Order: sequence, then C-alpha cells, then structure tokens
Amino acid sequence: MTISRLGDAIRHGRISCVAVAKHYLSCIDALQPVLNAFITVTADAALEQAAALDAELERGNYRGPLHGIPIVHKDTFATKGIRSTVGSRLLEDRTPDHDAAVVQRLAKAGAIMLGKANMSEFGSGSSGVNAHFGAAHNPWDLARTPGGSSSGSAVAVASGMAVAATGTDAGGSVRTPASRCSIVGLRPTYGLVSLY
Repeated sequence: MTISRLGDAIRHGRISCVAVAKHYLSCIDALQPVLNAFITVTADAALEQAAALDAELERGNYRGPLHGIPIVHKDTFATKGIRSTVGSRLLEDRTPDHDAAVVQRLAKAGAIMLGKANMSEFGSGSSGVNAHFGAAHNPWDLARTPGGSSSGSAVAVASGMAVAATGTDAGGSVRTPASRCSIVGLRPTYGLVSLY
C-alpha cells in the first residue's frame, strides 16, 4: 500500500495506527528470518508510538500525511537509546544519546519506526553483504544481491515489511538497492535536509 492510501485510511479512521503497526510487525516476524533486512527490530516502541498516535487522532490532532506510517531507518542513522551499529561489530553496542535530524523530523511528522535496517558495513559496499550481521537478501530472488549500502531499507520496502525507509547515498547507496529491488529510491539534494 502506498503512503498516501494508507495515510488516508488512518486519517479517516478506517484503520488504526496500532493495527497498521501490528500488520507490518507480523510481516517482519515472517520475513526477517529469510530476508535479514533488519539489524534491530523495535516492536515494543513501535506499538507504544502507534497507540500514542491513535490517541492524538481521537483528540483531533492530525500530524499530517506521515501520521502512523511505518518506516525503517538505515542503521547508519543515530537513534536515541536504540543501537545504531552502522553495520559494524565495532559499534554493535553503540546507543546514541540523540536522534539524527532526519529521525527527529520523521518522528515529529508521525512516522512510526519499526527498526533499524541492515546495511553494508560503514556504508562501504554495493552488494548488501554484511560479514557481521549477515547479508540482506533480494526478496525477488534470494540468490541475487539487493545492492548496497542501503540494502535492508530496500529489502524491507520491496517485501512489504515497511511502507518506506531511509537510506544514505554518496555513490549509489540508495539508488542501487532501489533499482535491484524494483522500488523507487530518492537521493535528495545534498544538505537539503540537515546532515546532523
């Protein structure tokens, strides 16, 4: 389902944020063992956030088109209190004390984080192979690479484990996995969104 269709259903009360989050978390439960799109799944936090967003809607507070939309963040983005490994065993226990700017902005807009996506270690690689957390697998053909370095983000969206995902792209790290997984990947103008 597209962001706009799902967002419209949430806004008009045809489906709750909690029901949406539960649906995508069940997809993650079913597909993660095969596709390995995630390094960390944040199910409890996602359900808590979804319940809070439902309560806001009941009070008439609609945050906008991303209200209740389930997303995944590439593990390179800092997430407060949630491990952010950058795909490396060297940082496997790193839990930042802040959120990256893009994480903050999407949360403020009402997007629900389902977890942190697998990636090539330190974002250096075009294959999606990660020697530490295992390779992400292309959902259309498990024998093929999903591309990298934002591999888990593309796999999560292409397989229906999330509606959207963040990635980073200095030399094709969003565009390559998007094209190999048959989804759209957008590389915005450098610096248009804060790089913090």
